[in-house]
Amino acid sequence: MNRMWMMAVVLCSCMTMANAQELTIANEVTDIGQTSYRIPVVADYEVTNTGNKPLVINNVEVSCGCVKVDYPKQPILQGGKAHICATFDAAQLGHFTKQLLVYSNADPRPALLIYKGVVVSSIQDFKGTYASKIGSLEAERNDVEFDDVHTGEYPQQKIFIKNNTKKTIQPIAMHLPNYLKVDISPNKLAPGQSGVLSISLDSRLLNTFGLTQTSIFLGMYPGDKVSSDKEINVSVVLLPSFDKLSEEELQKSAKLELSNEVLELGSFDGKKKKKGEIEIKNVGQSVLDIRSIQMFTAGLRVDLSKTKLRPGEATTMKITADAQLLKSVKVKPRVLMITNDPSKPKVIITINVK
Repeated sequence: MNRMWMMAVVLCSCMTMANAQELTIANEVTDIGQTSYRIPVVADYEVTNTGNKPLVINNVEVSCGCVKVDYPKQPILQGGKAHICATFDAAQLGHFTKQLLVYSNADPRPALLIYKGVVVSSIQDFKGTYASKIGSLEAERNDVEFDDVHTGEYPQQKIFIKNNTKKTIQPIAMHLPNYLKVDISPNKLAPGQSGVLSISLDSRLLNTFGLTQTSIFLGMYPGDKVSSDKEINVSVVLLPSFDKLSEEELQKSAKLELSNEVLELGSFDGKKKKKGEIEIKNVGQSVLDIRSIQMFTAGLRVDLSKTKLRPGEATTMKITADAQLLKSVKVKPRVLMITNDPSKPKVIITINVK
């Protein structure tokens, strides 16, 4: 990329919004996903004149000779729409990111468009089963678990999707918490086309150890409404890190011992509740700190009189299962404990009850 091009990119990244109401471009970043080697592929950008005067696109510059661009040469009237089409020759294998600068009478500074994807020798489709649905899309699954994450890590999970409808779908992630990011490739799915959601976690933005659960939603088009059929359940288990402890500190650390990690409560047999107990003991050399106790599902209550145990000390965890609340639970009820035992920072107690 030459110096003049870099200066233009920097200039458009510093644009103010003083005249932005005149030129609106849908999907300023287009991800086309996989494309076959040496088969040209087109990215289409819809341009709308949202101002009150005719819009004129004077020029569109591209960052590479591998991209040919076509843009409207006639003025676009107020409220009118037009299209900028960029054709990439796909003559080189691998990931690519191309840039277009759109010059118009809306602002002396150009608007920046991004065009990216990956050129492959053959399209690699998902070979598994689309066992779930997210909105109108077939999906490999509709839940994501980030398990055993330590602060500072950036794990990523993928969900494969497919458009089996007769219309093009433009998926969009909605209601994202600040610690999650979703990339969708390609960002438009033609009928019969498959794609992938890449869900990334920034663990630095989680505030507490243990389980964090949330729901995000996948709209079928920009401006789509949130509904339960578009829900993706996301759970994260954040663990403390012991990487900085010396060998001596590890040997002198707390050590958790449980009477059992599976609590057998049997059958309710008409009873409203069933109760059981798990003994917790510190067999280490430092104070055991039970930092967090959480339930993966509704229908359980946990009582623990002590969360800090001196060496040799023990306590009892009392667990109560509620028959009515557990009726609507589809997964096995479990209790999660987060501790300062380096060998067992996470403990899951499974509750078997019928």
